This record gives sequence, structure tokens and C-alpha cells, in this order.
Amino acid sequence: MQRLKGKVAVVTGASRGGGRGVALVLGEEGATVYVTGRSVRDSPTPEGLPETIDETAELVTARGGVGIQVRCDHTVDSEVGSLFERVEKEQGRLDILVNNVWGGYEKGFENWYDPFWEQPLWRWEQMF
Repeated sequence: MQRLKGKVAVVTGASRGGGRGVALVLGEEGATVYVTGRSVRDSPTPEGLPETIDETAELVTARGGVGIQVRCDHTVDSEVGSLFERVEKEQGRLDILVNNVWGGYEKGFENWYDPFWEQPLWRWEQMF
């Protein structure tokens, strides 16, 4: 049973991990899922991690939804604006928004296990 057939979702940071998992479940339920992030096929990620929004969108479609990949750096306001303008133009609405962007490890894992109050300021800036 596809309980989300006809619904439109945006999942940010959906290249891998939790964002990918959420996008796949939304696809299983029949949603149209805009899969966003910076990791795209044939272009290395800043941190060299595997998996891309292209792959996630394909998996969403394979599971019964409609996967649409949109490269978007969520730290750039104009790119975020363009993403939502595209969703409005193509779908006319947005039913589900999952904010899952994470960039806190891009400068490495220095101090990774230190208490949060001892983390370098740049890590918090990357996360938010």
C-alpha cells in the first residue's frame, strides 16, 4: 500500500545515511521525493565519501516512488531558493520537508570525541 502516493517531499542531505534512509522509505510509500545534497555522480565529494544523490533518487524510483535529484549546497541561500522555486514550479506544493543536512565533519575528525563544549567553533558553523 502506497500511503504517500501523490505527496511531494524534499529530503535535504539525502546522499547517504539517515537522509538516504528517509528518502527510500518515502519512495516505498509512493511519494515524489526531491533528493538534495552536494554529492553527485562523477564528481568527488569534499570529504571523499561514497554515495550520491543520483543513486538515492534512482533507489527511490526503484522502490515505487519518483526520485528527483537536485544538487544543492544548503549553505548557499540562492541554491536553496532555486530548489524550492523548482519544486513550486514542477509540483505546485510541498507536503513533506525533512531537513537532514550535515556538514560537520568536512574539516576532519579532529577533537571528534571531545565533549561538545570543547568542539571547535568551525564544527558548529558547519552543522548549522
